[in-house]
Amino acid sequence: MADAEMKWKNTALLVIDMQKDFILPGGPMHVGGGADIVPNVIKAVKVARSRGIPIIWVVREHDPLGRDVELFRRHLYGDDKPKPTSKGSVGAELVDGLVIKDDDYKLVKTRFSAFFNTHLHSYLQGAGINKCSNSKLYSTNCV
Repeated sequence: MADAEMKWKNTALLVIDMQKDFILPGGPMHVGGGADIVPNVIKAVKVARSRGIPIIWVVREHDPLGRDVELFRRHLYGDDKPKPTSKGSVGAELVDGLVIKDDDYKLVKTRFSAFFNTHLHSYLQGAGINKCSNSKLYSTNCV
């Protein structure tokens, strides 16, 4: 294996919470400045694909009734409420320009952490990944 390939052998790119409800202005969970990072996330995904680096898409998807949402957010899931990142909703979709491909891994989380009550750790271990590069909105919450 060439040195360049070895450099990326145990690395994965985690793309976290790049969903419309977080990124688009007016979204119920809008993060200011989120749209500004999208072009760089798109570039990072292209570079990862060109180098054969696995891409892990970490997304929030909630039950439309809010049964799996943190208690402090349940008020957003009542009748006539926005129901942020509800499974199957437009707001839960990735922003334009980001696409999950067949070789990518999609990981659904229902809390801030991508590790809490998910299979991320076992996936990383099983794939021999010990280095991660992250594209995310919140440094303190997402991973």
